[in-house]
Amino acid sequence: MATVDTAAFAEPHSPPTRTHSTTPPLQRPADRGIPGQPQSAATLIGSVQRAMRLLESVARHDGGAPAKQLARETGLALPTAYHLLRTLVHEGYLRRDKGMFYLGEAAERLGSSGAAQERRSTVAATLAHWRDSIGVPVYYARYRDGEIEVVCVSDTPSNPAVEEWADFRETGHAHAIGQCLLSQLDDKARRDHLDRYPVQSITPYTVRDDHTLLRRLAQVRRMGTVVERQEYALGTVCAAIPITVGTTAATMAISLPAHQADRLPTAVEQLQSEIGRVLGSLAVSISI
Repeated sequence: MATVDTAAFAEPHSPPTRTHSTTPPLQRPADRGIPGQPQSAATLIGSVQRAMRLLESVARHDGGAPAKQLARETGLALPTAYHLLRTLVHEGYLRRDKGMFYLGEAAERLGSSGAAQERRSTVAATLAHWRDSIGVPVYYARYRDGEIEVVCVSDTPSNPAVEEWADFRETGHAHAIGQCLLSQLDDKARRDHLDRYPVQSITPYTVRDDHTLLRRLAQVRRMGTVVERQEYALGTVCAAIPITVGTTAATMAISLPAHQADRLPTAVEQLQSEIGRVLGSLAVSISI
């Protein structure tokens, strides 16, 4: 199985992104200005526009730029530019050093958050494509800071994802995602997880004790697919494919109704093929 040598996803414990197949709504003009009234320049705030132009101008200069140059580039009077620049420095969007202006921490946080959101959107779109081409719900999850985190889920009304009726973080022993992630950990990390989240019966098919679970995980071949049948949710079978994201354990998974269990091997092969085909280009996006 291919691996990705990148950093792991960014924000820990962020809620999973969900993508659904729906009929696109009718397009309508964007709601701007005063509802029910035509857009006009009077509804815009000029000082905000001027401040944004200054930020854009500063962003074009990696080595910083003086106020006079920024005023000239944005077409602002120098006193106006000075006033806005001082305000932006005070709010942390710019910083000033020896008469030169640079982007500040607040602006950099906005940029990094926007980039992370864009990467999340790329992952969600990829999972939606796999969902439609394979015809099953698709999940992306990882093990981060000692916790199981389902990052993104893509399903449809006709092929719904498994309902999280018992906390996924606390029941990793019972579902394919958790078993796949735990199988990628070393023995110490596995035991630490089970000390915090002991094995418990979720369904009549759930593994019964830590010893049995650890023996099963030890038998999973390195980077091998993990299959679970009705251990977390009655009437559902699941499979999880391991992915290495830097030093973080991660997985892509699928689920099917138990009466369609015969589809599972073919669906797994399709997902493995899809992952192998795009993993290189997806590597940066899944390093959220």
